[in-house]
Amino acid sequence: MTAGVVAWILLLAVAAYACGGGVDYGAGFWDLVAGGTERGERPRWLIDHAMEPVWEVNNVWLIFVFILMWTGFPVFFEAVFSAMWLPLALAAVGLVLRGAGFALRKPTRRLARRRIYGAVFAVSSLLTPFFLGAAIGGVASGRAAPGVTASAEVWANTTSVIAGLLAVAATAFLGAVFLTADARRFDARDLEIYFRLRAWCALVVVGVLALIGLATTHKHTSYVYHGLTHGLGLLLVLLSLAAAVATAWLVVGRAGWARFSSVAAVALVIAAWGTAQRPYLVPTSLTVQQAAGATRTLQWLILVTAIAIVLVGPALFLLYRLDTRGLLEAQTDADVEGGPVLPDTPAS
Repeated sequence: MTAGVVAWILLLAVAAYACGGGVDYGAGFWDLVAGGTERGERPRWLIDHAMEPVWEVNNVWLIFVFILMWTGFPVFFEAVFSAMWLPLALAAVGLVLRGAGFALRKPTRRLARRRIYGAVFAVSSLLTPFFLGAAIGGVASGRAAPGVTASAEVWANTTSVIAGLLAVAATAFLGAVFLTADARRFDARDLEIYFRLRAWCALVVVGVLALIGLATTHKHTSYVYHGLTHGLGLLLVLLSLAAAVATAWLVVGRAGWARFSSVAAVALVIAAWGTAQRPYLVPTSLTVQQAAGATRTLQWLILVTAIAIVLVGPALFLLYRLDTRGLLEAQTDADVEGGPVLPDTPAS
């Protein structure tokens, strides 16, 4: 019972990071494909201003996931990090470079260096979710079992590659939806249309990859496939589909509400995945009970988590609330000498 509670907390933490950090990775993706200096100036301006106040806070969820793994499920933690140390290390490198690139891009005066830092930020935002998704695919496919030796087959298989691409597409979808709402907040009509179109395109790509992933799961991971197509797992998948359709409609005139529906769409998919593979952490070789730590440790972990939610939760909610209302501006262009200014007319 205690191990099951901690497992659900772990799944919720993964969903929180996917939806929170995913917005930032998605913004980095759109930064990467925004175009040249002139064409991409306005989209990158919005990305900078939208991400500045709270983007670093989202990494708290990733740290929380790791703490839950090694404290609550040490056998699972050892299996995952032993079998897939390379993609996880590459994701960590991308995470560091992403932060450095974003932090150094704006205050840098020379255009050449700004381009370098911007490229580092954008490419890292693409690679990090891919490798994290590939690691999740390795777990879901059952390849990251205890005792498995690290190899490319564990994380570079078909299931992992599709999961990595799906992670990139989902983060791009979240980023585009959030940036559409931010464009409205900044009264940038052209950018609102710009990112709305990209939200629709990303949603189509997510749908296609999800169907491919379901077919791949049917072939390589029959246990998870059965869980996704029956019972509670199927219900969660259908609810995610409904949330995605609602997002496509809300992003037109109610982009603020589309934030919530887009987060629901991604979170419900993650919940469906967790439900589909229960009672396993690694199908079909490691159950939640087999991987769990000592009962007393799990009890303390639940208590500490509850205290953290009470103490930190309201602060995070307030931070996000202030940001979405436009009351947080960490830095303006006028604060940075030689920084870019928002052009009066859209770039062609």
